[in-house]
Amino acid sequence: MKIALGSDHAGYILKEHVRKHLDNLSYICKDFGVYSEDRADYPDIAFSVSKAVCSGEYSYGILICGTGIGMSIAANKFKGIRAALCCQAYSAKYAREHNGANVLTMGSRVIGPGLALNIVDQFLNTSFAGGRHSNRIKKITEVEAKEINVKSE
Repeated sequence: MKIALGSDHAGYILKEHVRKHLDNLSYICKDFGVYSEDRADYPDIAFSVSKAVCSGEYSYGILICGTGIGMSIAANKFKGIRAALCCQAYSAKYAREHNGANVLTMGSRVIGPGLALNIVDQFLNTSFAGGRHSNRIKKITEVEAKEINVKSE
């Protein structure tokens, strides 16, 4: 399984913990940045990771910023991305199982490293349940296909 990983400056230290954890578990992981705590714009990283997941080259994305909110908003602009902001393992489990989330976002100013690794493990080790949940994802996908190119006024 290949994981696309990224953060802004606020999430850099937590991203490094996550990257090392993924390496220790033998995941194939590409770090899309940032590579220091120098100020950076979270949309740039979210867009790079989202494109990598959309292309099919990477199974999942993990994005980290200060709260996880900005990364989630930016990632969800991409057709086919279902980014979920998770602050505990329970949400990560159901983001995958019920919502088929393919990008996990977290906030480094909200959770610590231990909890973050627990969330990552739950997210990556949970499968999409399908069934009734597939119908719901289909509805979202249909609206996404129709509305994605509509400009808001």
